[in-house]
Amino acid sequence: MRFINFDTDAFLRDYWQQKPLLIKNPWGMWRTPLEPDELAGLACEDEVESRLISHKHGTWKVEHGPIPEKRFNTLGKVPWTLLVQAVDHVVPAVAALIEPFRFIPNWRIDDVMVSYASDGGGVGPHFDQYDVFLIQGLGKRRWQVGAHGDGVCNATTALLPHEDLRLLAHFDPVDEWVLEPGDILYVPPCVAHNGVAVGEDCMTFSIGFRAPARSELIAHYCDHLLADLRDDDRYTDANMQAQSQQAGQNPGEILAASLAHLHAMITEKLGDSEAFARWFGQYNSTPKYADKDWAPDTPVETADLRAQLAEGLSLCRNPASRFSFVRQATNEVLLFVDGECFECEQEVAVFAAQLCMHSRIVAGSELAESDTVMALLVKLFNQGSLVFEESD
Repeated sequence: MRFINFDTDAFLRDYWQQKPLLIKNPWGMWRTPLEPDELAGLACEDEVESRLISHKHGTWKVEHGPIPEKRFNTLGKVPWTLLVQAVDHVVPAVAALIEPFRFIPNWRIDDVMVSYASDGGGVGPHFDQYDVFLIQGLGKRRWQVGAHGDGVCNATTALLPHEDLRLLAHFDPVDEWVLEPGDILYVPPCVAHNGVAVGEDCMTFSIGFRAPARSELIAHYCDHLLADLRDDDRYTDANMQAQSQQAGQNPGEILAASLAHLHAMITEKLGDSEAFARWFGQYNSTPKYADKDWAPDTPVETADLRAQLAEGLSLCRNPASRFSFVRQATNEVLLFVDGECFECEQEVAVFAAQLCMHSRIVAGSELAESDTVMALLVKLFNQGSLVFEESD
């Protein structure tokens, strides 16, 4: 899928993280990549994260999946919404929705959540801490958004008491649109919004983007550093001068020189930009569902993979996998895939960058001839990050 007549530069300049934007069907020919029955089937599966949200007499109810199939027959006329997370991980056609948004770095992309709502269904007025593109797949949905700029929500915004939902206690919309199939609404972080289905068979595909909190980065990076610090790496002051009354000093004072030394013990570790880059690449590329094992039942051998590539079989990135890289000053590349770091040089560095750019690896004998590229491919295939492309 691709956009037609969408000005990426103008969007990033005028709207990204600034104000909402309605994008009228930029796809040309829109076709929903998933049907309602298929979404309901996913919600019934144990390994898929799903929620069923209903609203009756002012009370919001949340049921966590897996949702029993028979439950859908008992919902009646109460407005309800089914939410299924990370559908792009299991449905390639849904994963393809991300491709037109690749002008935003891979490391910022989270997943594609898909919702189905009955007439009047929604999840209530709320705000997110991240950017989101809301693609109308089927039916119609009325979206209202609150103030942006100085009027965005924050940690002090009043919320309704609820264990599972972060609903706004007060919502004052300033703009409203009714989206039809193929339309997209972009909503920046912390902008209040509320979507309500207009009629039946309303499906929305939500592409969310990650934005790590400062507290999250500090906490996880410090945990990473602590794991490698030795207990005998301690403060020393071999050149200490007397700090007594007799020497004209107050022994109760913590001297500036001591504070500078103590502070340096911390900052020299936290300030190592190369170490941070390596850590962040691994941390950020960790799969959304890290416990899920995508590795093949039988590991592939180099000779077998080489032969299959030479025969014309193609590899593609597992939609559930995360790929990104960092260039080194030495022209090397650190490739990060699913929490693992691969140090790449020369032709492998070039290939690693291409691997992060394109979701599909074009097969050919020249690819299979490189021993170093093949070694990387075997590792990625055997950890489940690369899979053979399925034929139509």
